[in-house]
Amino acid sequence: MAPMIFELQHWQSVLVCLLFAVIYVGSLYVWIDDKNKNRDHPDTIKRRFISVSVICVIIPILLQCFGTTSNAESAHTFLEWLGIRFSGFVAAVVLPLILTMVLFLGPLTLHYVDGVFRIYLEPRYWTNSMQNLIWIRNHIVAPISEEMIYRACMLPLLVPCFGTGVSVFLCPLFFGVAHFHHMIEKVIQGRQPLAEAFKQSMFQLCYTALFGAYSAFLFLRTGHFVAPVVAHAFCNHMGFPAFTEVMAYPNTETRHKLIASFVIGLVMWMALLYPITSPFLYSNDIYDL
Repeated sequence: MAPMIFELQHWQSVLVCLLFAVIYVGSLYVWIDDKNKNRDHPDTIKRRFISVSVICVIIPILLQCFGTTSNAESAHTFLEWLGIRFSGFVAAVVLPLILTMVLFLGPLTLHYVDGVFRIYLEPRYWTNSMQNLIWIRNHIVAPISEEMIYRACMLPLLVPCFGTGVSVFLCPLFFGVAHFHHMIEKVIQGRQPLAEAFKQSMFQLCYTALFGAYSAFLFLRTGHFVAPVVAHAFCNHMGFPAFTEVMAYPNTETRHKLIASFVIGLVMWMALLYPITSPFLYSNDIYDL
């Protein structure tokens, strides 16, 4: 596979990324029979699995059309631009996951205190999970498909135009805005009033944009597609930190320890962010951040 570069103008790269986002979200609604079904309905989930699988083939093909074969020093193979390579793969699976677990030290401590961690030691939990469509969607299909489209296929277009620093914060905007389709879905199906759905979606926009920036950071620092995927899957599993539950914890001493674990986790994550994502550990010479 010949090395290539991407040389779109700024407005063109943004427009193409927006197109990719629209195609991805639009693919979820091509099934006419699903319009009155909840997103968690088995039929809806299975059909959307098909949709995103097809899109994860089509969009990389479209992306490749915007590349130009080149012998320049900045040129790389198409798969390398997508972050699909063997060199540094094991580190890209393990280290970003550890880093993300450090960030979630508080919620993990809460799981330990509440005894939730015990279910992970049960083989039945894993066998049941692998048969649960919602679990598969949240932990496998969504992380892989969303990271493929919103990171692996967008950052190769944005970075040459805006640089790595700006792209880290620009890329998540497409990811965050794309989640507004959940608001429309809830309103149309009558599950939430417009005002409540909008408020919830705005909160989700902020949360997903922050995660999207972190995910883009992992992709650019490691040069691996798998790095943001494992972080995405873990974050989907943990959900938004239960700050309210911690602050309302009945035992004062335990509550203080939980609060401390949240703070310690954040401080440790900030301290380890750059060392653990050093491009050297992942043999990353594709992106420079």
